[in-house]
Amino acid sequence: MKLLASMLMAAVLAAPAFPAFSAGETPATPPKAAAKPDLVKGEASFTAVCAACHGADGNSAIAANPKLSQQHPEYLVKQLQEFKSGKRNDPVMKGFAMALSDEDMKNIAYWVTAKAAKPGFAKDKALVSLGERIYRGGIADRQIAACAGCHSPNGSGIPAQYPRLSGQHADYTATQLVAFRDGKRANSLQMTQVAAKLNDREIKAVADYIAGLR
Repeated sequence: MKLLASMLMAAVLAAPAFPAFSAGETPATPPKAAAKPDLVKGEASFTAVCAACHGADGNSAIAANPKLSQQHPEYLVKQLQEFKSGKRNDPVMKGFAMALSDEDMKNIAYWVTAKAAKPGFAKDKALVSLGERIYRGGIADRQIAACAGCHSPNGSGIPAQYPRLSGQHADYTATQLVAFRDGKRANSLQMTQVAAKLNDREIKAVADYIAGLR
């Protein structure tokens, strides 16, 4: 009897370990893990589609085109998706993005962001101190937040949230700030609100300071 009782107790304790399914039900299929980016395909796509404007390794030599190396991959994927959808308006980039699948975007982003960024330099000594003040402390009496609060003191940004700015071309940064301010770029309400309060001189100053961040 003791042996039978022990066997029954073991069966009761073990029962919860086996899921019960009613007639006709099948076990739920576990979600598939996200596919890892294919860096070989990413390099091939980047070389074919992106390198002419952004440099062979993402270090653009053209001041109007952004450096992409060492950027956060999630940020690049988001921008490509928004170029494709039209949420970020740029006819040239829309044309390229339309030819890319989400998988292509991911492959490209993870390949180029693994490349080391070349440092940049501030050029306007007369404005660099103003740019530093705005970047690090904002302008309190006009309720302009410090850039460093979101993009970090050294411009490295916060992955998946705020882009890396360190060493970015001043011309490109200034153009984007003006576009946010003037409503031509509308894919970040936060940046639109900040840029709306900056004048041309302040934009030029902070863009130049960002170029020299490292």
